[in-house]
Amino acid sequence: MRKPKPWFRMALVLTIIMSMLAACSGGGKGAAPEAGGGSGETPAPAAPADPNQYGDTGGLTLPLVDKPTTLTWMVVSEKTDLNDSLLAKEIEKRTGIKINFQAYSSATFNDKLKVTVASGKLPDIFHGLTPSELKKIGKQKAVVAINEHLDMLPNFKRMYVDENPWVIPSYGDESGNIYTWPVANINRDVNHGFLYRKDIFDELGIKEWTNTEEFYQALKKLKEAYPDSYPYASKTKEHIFRDWAFGWGLGGANYPVYYDEASKVWKYATVQPEHKEMLDFMKKLYNEGLLDPEFMTDTDDSWTAKMTSGNKSFVTYDWIGRLDLFYNQVKDQNPNYDLRYGNPVGPTGNGKTIDSITNGFSIAVANNDNKEAALKLLDYLTSPSGATLVTMGVEGETFKLEGDKAVYPELTDVPLVDISVLEDRYGLWLQGLYVNADKRSVYFNYTEKEQEAQDKLLNGNKFEPLDPVLNFTDDETATIAEIQTSLKKLADEFNAKYILNKSYGDAQWQQWQTQAEKQGAKQLVDIFNAAQKRLDEATK
Repeated sequence: MRKPKPWFRMALVLTIIMSMLAACSGGGKGAAPEAGGGSGETPAPAAPADPNQYGDTGGLTLPLVDKPTTLTWMVVSEKTDLNDSLLAKEIEKRTGIKINFQAYSSATFNDKLKVTVASGKLPDIFHGLTPSELKKIGKQKAVVAINEHLDMLPNFKRMYVDENPWVIPSYGDESGNIYTWPVANINRDVNHGFLYRKDIFDELGIKEWTNTEEFYQALKKLKEAYPDSYPYASKTKEHIFRDWAFGWGLGGANYPVYYDEASKVWKYATVQPEHKEMLDFMKKLYNEGLLDPEFMTDTDDSWTAKMTSGNKSFVTYDWIGRLDLFYNQVKDQNPNYDLRYGNPVGPTGNGKTIDSITNGFSIAVANNDNKEAALKLLDYLTSPSGATLVTMGVEGETFKLEGDKAVYPELTDVPLVDISVLEDRYGLWLQGLYVNADKRSVYFNYTEKEQEAQDKLLNGNKFEPLDPVLNFTDDETATIAEIQTSLKKLADEFNAKYILNKSYGDAQWQQWQTQAEKQGAKQLVDIFNAAQKRLDEATK
């Protein structure tokens, strides 16, 4: 199933920002050609016969406006007729707001947004700036400080003020203003982890591991049965340390900087004793021929060949979609092939936790006469009713529910109804438009093997705690980037040498700790801890 498209980043030079600010008072419309036509006339809002028929709006009353209103909205889409899509028509029917979509392909969106910002004619709603860029133009009043309008935004207030009071301190500026509309509930609970050849394990009578020692013993038995094999293979190169780190309590979104919940301070992972324990374990696997010697250099094609052959490699770490993808590749030659999701490895017994709230899209509202309508529309799409609309469609018209899952009677001829199909047919799942997801959507339909992965970690609560989301100043961000780039490169080089070189041991480890300190490890974590102190004070 296709994942939501990645959001986009661009570095806007100061002259572009300033030119936009100089022109931002011009109404904020017409930044780019229409994606789907339109005469320019603003029709009267279409009031629904029953404002309560659309489910839980979170306290909003539909329609949202009492006069004809058209909003421009810049999104990523390959479709050129979004203004005529079911989604556009249904939004107008429910809210009274007509959307004039400005849609650009993923290949051209970056450039179009730069031109749009430089023109000073911002769409009413848009996305794609970095958080830092958005804060800069927010301070110049080019986009709306959402927190100043909480009285008319019940869904935003509930989700991002009452239930998650960290959001504004983490995503806002130093004055407590937030210019980005967060996105919630678009991530699966489990998307990556350890994978193993259950068919081979069953053949050899090996039980799935439940701890690190059992993992080691399983690899040893695989090696004994297949002496020419390397039981554990990897294609992620230096990212293997990031992926395994969660099992040693060192993982997080800012890896190799991580938050130690016990001491409530940020630390640098690669100088911690737990990191050495992880490296020692990897070194043991390598020395005994249990870890593929190409783990730092292997290509996707080579790794795939090893994992899909009968006797080369049997355990790895990857995306859960691989469980069925590999089977479908080899089922004709090996119908018994059975790749399954395995328990986390490491003393914590935990895997990665994925954020349920993110500001990665940087969805913003232009500060113009349409701002209240735009904010209310985003708030509606944040409600349960709006989330269902933009990620599932209209019940009884596009989908019906079977159990707790949406099915699409019109699409019975489509082999796989995924979010790309729903975008193409109905205008759903538009990047830059969805701000909340209904978990009954097809994106959360799992195959039997993928569901097993979800259940394994959810039922066992095998998730490493999420690190706090910190808010850095521009100077701090620049310093972090400067230190992190060179320090991480050195850390990755040391990690590899420690594992591959038999002479590396305690002496080299101590030398690395000293070198890391000199290269800025302490300065780096000091910045994180200063930001943590600000967050703690803001959320008291």
